[in-house]
Amino acid sequence: MEAAAAGRGLDLAGPLRDLLPPVDFCCAYGSTLTHARPDATSMVDYILGVADPLQWHSENLARNPTHYSSWMARRGPESVTWLADRVGVGVYFNPFVEWGDKRIKYGVVAMKDLATDILTWDQFYLSGRLQKPVRVLVDNWDIRKVNTVNLKMAAAASLLLLPEEFTEYDLYAKICSLSYMGDIRMLFAEDKYKVKKIVDGSFQPFQSMYRPLIHEYICEGILKMSDYRQQKAFKQDCGVSATNELFSSLPRMIQRRLQGRFTSNSTEIPTHIPTRTLVPSKEVAAASVRTALRRRVMVSSARQAACGLLAAGGMVAARYLGKKMSKALSTRCLTFF
Repeated sequence: MEAAAAGRGLDLAGPLRDLLPPVDFCCAYGSTLTHARPDATSMVDYILGVADPLQWHSENLARNPTHYSSWMARRGPESVTWLADRVGVGVYFNPFVEWGDKRIKYGVVAMKDLATDILTWDQFYLSGRLQKPVRVLVDNWDIRKVNTVNLKMAAAASLLLLPEEFTEYDLYAKICSLSYMGDIRMLFAEDKYKVKKIVDGSFQPFQSMYRPLIHEYICEGILKMSDYRQQKAFKQDCGVSATNELFSSLPRMIQRRLQGRFTSNSTEIPTHIPTRTLVPSKEVAAASVRTALRRRVMVSSARQAACGLLAAGGMVAARYLGKKMSKALSTRCLTFF
């Protein structure tokens, strides 16, 4: 994880600790990191990792009851954590929290659930956010360590989805797009140019995060580098050996999909190698990655959207959804005209 270029008003680490109960991990993410001067309606988004969400919400409800919708505050911390785990993907968000002249949104997740998603992509929700530049405010060595695996998996998946020749910008745009593949919000409630804006606003932080991996792939012979105009360009080895090297570093949830596909035809894959799927071609690997991520993101985004709507209550939910749809509509209108 690397810190993105900080916008004005983002240095909230000290005061945030005064506002909320203690956390084990905290990072800011989202569009406020890519704009030097966020507009007055922008929210600073946070992920908070805590050891025990039930205990944390209990303390936070006593300290900050107005951060929660009135009906969730009445039901207490058990309902908060039940909603996050059973309806959502383990994260509970409090949006539109007014704090001085700032507006923040923070999502609370158990540290073990955060680490699991980063390593396995089982939900591919928070792991996708940490593949992009974030600003770490409360660091955690365990999360930093497992996220190095997350970054390598993101780079490998993106290389499988990219053509033989591509630029450094193309690579970061593909990495950024992974967690939006299949996201239901992209249909009506997100900026059409979200990926481009993130990469344009965070290109150098992306370089800090991924250039060591790029160098590693060059040393392994998977990539060859050249210059294209004013940015780096690459040509990748699309052979079976290089494809299997990349595919073998992906999460088991993607590899299992391909293994299941070949189970019905045992002549296509050796059954005596249970720990590594052999991919017959880059096209097959790319199709498996694309299908697996789209399905996982679609389910996770739908579950978390439902959790958010239930948690926020009618008026707050309508306000949040209206803000998202207004931003999405503005980008589509600009395209039309």
